[in-house]
Amino acid sequence: MPGLWMPGAAMLLMAARLSRHGYAPRIFAYRGRSPLEANVERLVHFVRDSLDGRPAHFVGHSLGGLLILETLNRHPRIAAASATLIGAPVRGCFAGRRLATAGVGRWMMGACRPLWSERAASWTRGAPLGVVAGTATIGLGRALGRLPKPNDGVVCVAETGVEGMAAQALVPLGHSALIVSSRVQRLVERFMSSGSFE
Repeated sequence: MPGLWMPGAAMLLMAARLSRHGYAPRIFAYRGRSPLEANVERLVHFVRDSLDGRPAHFVGHSLGGLLILETLNRHPRIAAASATLIGAPVRGCFAGRRLATAGVGRWMMGACRPLWSERAASWTRGAPLGVVAGTATIGLGRALGRLPKPNDGVVCVAETGVEGMAAQALVPLGHSALIVSSRVQRLVERFMSSGSFE
């Protein structure tokens, strides 16, 4: 699942690698400016219509990762084999809060603006949850001023942690590079197959 303002096609490289390893990826695209609740319901229907109750591995970048976490926490009947969140600001987003102070920023984020508030993030399922976070300060968030380090130029590492996660991997990449990186793709495939980044 892609991040905010990204088309579903942003996940094609990830999907291609997973296909080569025997998985059958399905890409879900959502409306980034829509309320979280509407996107959660759309994802629930997508899962029910395409998976017939079979356990699935969920992979999401940035806001897509946050949407996965919210959906699986709210709907425990959805069968999950694992979940991997990539650069996902599940605890809020310092850069997003800054952007929301400007009129154009409020318009760009639409109804998803409240998601950037500071909050807790937890995972209580038995399936493993993995978190990948970038540490290269290359991203549009830098244009809004300095971000607390370490960060990926948009999301701070501290904003990606989930209480109850099985593992976290830090990679020297910027926010947008995370989704196209072969290194991150290898980490995701490894986590899906073993529940670990090791």
